[in-house]
Amino acid sequence: MTVFMVERDLKGIAMEDLAAAQKAAIGKAEEMRGGGSHIHYIRTTFAPEDGRCMCLFEAESDSEVKRLNDEAGLPYSRVVPAMDLTPSAAV
Repeated sequence: MTVFMVERDLKGIAMEDLAAAQKAAIGKAEEMRGGGSHIHYIRTTFAPEDGRCMCLFEAESDSEVKRLNDEAGLPYSRVVPAMDLTPSAAV
């Protein structure tokens, strides 16, 4: 599966709304997996100063990631393939 980065502009979002959006993404991914999709929420990075938000998902296609965000009602500017370079615990 491929990692996809979802770019969002959330300038001015309240922290409780950001938490609710993250919860919605996680919940929709779980729902989609229950329906047979192979999609996983990885994590979100948010820069409150300028509202930039990057969410990582693992999925078979960008259309699956777009569908998740559309159905969850989460705004995004684009979805692009990405590389998750988080070091493993074994390193």
